Amino acid sequence: MSTVYINIFLAFILSLMGILLYRSHLISSLLCLEGTILSLFVIISVTILNNHLTLACVIPIVLLVFAAREAALGLSLLVIVSNTYGTILSILHFNRILAPPSSIFFIFKTP
Repeated sequence: MSTVYINIFLAFILSLMGILLYRSHLISSLLCLEGTILSLFVIISVTILNNHLTLACVIPIVLLVFAAREAALGLSLLVIVSNTYGTILSILHFNRILAPPSSIFFIFKTP
């Protein structure tokens, strides 16, 4: 395994670790997700070029299309959350979105 593959694989692993560590901060999670997609793009592109796979040259372009769509959705989610709650910390606010406080009281109310 060449050093290029090792470096890109380490970049992929570090960005996955970043997603796990910074999952409470939305913009950090989005940046780490972009890092994983970028490292996947480089790995796929280098593999296709090294193995002379001419029919598979469209795969990195498709990956970039999905990465652009994912980035647009992530940024729109970031804008919606920051406009609604005034902050981009996601754990506290997504719990409120999924389970509003009024429904919590109905669950724990004794008969």
